[in-house]
Amino acid sequence: MEGSGSDQSPAGGSVEDPRQRVNRELIELLNELRVVLPGVQVLFAFLLILPFSNGFAKTTTVQRGVYLGTFLSTALSTALLIAPSTYHRIHFRRRDKERMLLTSNHLAVVGTLFLALSIGGVTYLVTDVLYRATAAAAVTAVVVAVFGWFWYGLPLTRERTGEDEPLPSSRDDESN
Repeated sequence: MEGSGSDQSPAGGSVEDPRQRVNRELIELLNELRVVLPGVQVLFAFLLILPFSNGFAKTTTVQRGVYLGTFLSTALSTALLIAPSTYHRIHFRRRDKERMLLTSNHLAVVGTLFLALSIGGVTYLVTDVLYRATAAAAVTAVVVAVFGWFWYGLPLTRERTGEDEPLPSSRDDESN
């Protein structure tokens, strides 16, 4: 479990010293951000061109408000999810990777929170244009609930119940 002080490697094999653990965790975080960023960039690009499309003039005041909130949320998400890479570049070789990792982790979590809000906003806009505000609100509530559960609820629930504790290593598992 992260922060438990365990020196056990993720594969249950050899012992990892604290420096190796921080290096591995930082690489894992940066790799995870590489997965998230293309989606955020595509969403941001979509939102950038939307006001310049022909149909945008027909949007309601509510739709424009939701659009602006979604656009700003996506911009914040983009900033927060790119920040760990910039933070890493600026603090490169300053021998403070543990602090850099913890700060970058917080930036990434808050960035995904804004991303979830952005996805909810886009869901509302698209559904409201296709159907009505009532359907848009219902669909958006379901989408936000799904993202909220899988991105935050499930991990936090598992953390509270101790389900994320490392499994005991077994010689049988190593042979697979």
